[in-house]
Amino acid sequence: MKQITSEEARDLIARKSITIIDVRTPDEFEEEHLERALNLDFRSEDFEEKISALDKNKPYLVHCHSGGRACKAGELMDKLGFQDVTVVKGKMFE
Repeated sequence: MKQITSEEARDLIARKSITIIDVRTPDEFEEEHLERALNLDFRSEDFEEKISALDKNKPYLVHCHSGGRACKAGELMDKLGFQDVTVVKGKMFE
């Protein structure tokens, strides 16, 4: 699992085809989110099941409000065998 800043994440999104996973709650997601982002609430009971259903060979960018949930989600994805997970450390939105 790689960790990058929000500035690096924006650059990555602009130049690479990558699936963006927003692990905030649906309410947080509704307030503001990145275009093309997939909302999978880290705190939901079925989070691991939903993450496990994704293609483990594709690249993913994971973010949340401040980086905590994203790091935990990234660690879980590593444990589940995902090959290319990048986590945004810190806030994506100011």
